[in-house]
Amino acid sequence: MAREYRPNVRESAVISRLDHAKESQRINALNLLRQHLEEVSRRIVTKLVEERLVETTSMDDLEGQIQQALQTMLTSEEFEIQYQTANLRTLVPRPHFISLYVTAFIVEKLIDHPSVKEIFGTDEDIYACVNRQVSRFIPLQ
Repeated sequence: MAREYRPNVRESAVISRLDHAKESQRINALNLLRQHLEEVSRRIVTKLVEERLVETTSMDDLEGQIQQALQTMLTSEEFEIQYQTANLRTLVPRPHFISLYVTAFIVEKLIDHPSVKEIFGTDEDIYACVNRQVSRFIPLQ
């Protein structure tokens, strides 16, 4: 006769708390992004160009593209964000989901943009540059 599985109450409570903390952290990060959207996109573009990871004909156009990607992220559901970042999820051990989203956008979509001449460096280099700028405004514990 098969036994009925009953999850431990403590185990369920811990899992519930962890899920709630993770969702709360995600919501807080998106709210901070909403507040600092223009500044974050400006700093990301500036550092990508300064570190010679992206070569562009128009920094304003590039900043507009990054800002538009971040706006899209703010209105996207979690599944869409996970889908967009699926290829890069194993890039670093505990990635910042906003940095990962922007990195995926740069590597997969921005490379085909007319104002972008070339993207240099590895995915890790681009993620590190983006993450340094995002973490200044949106720290994750």
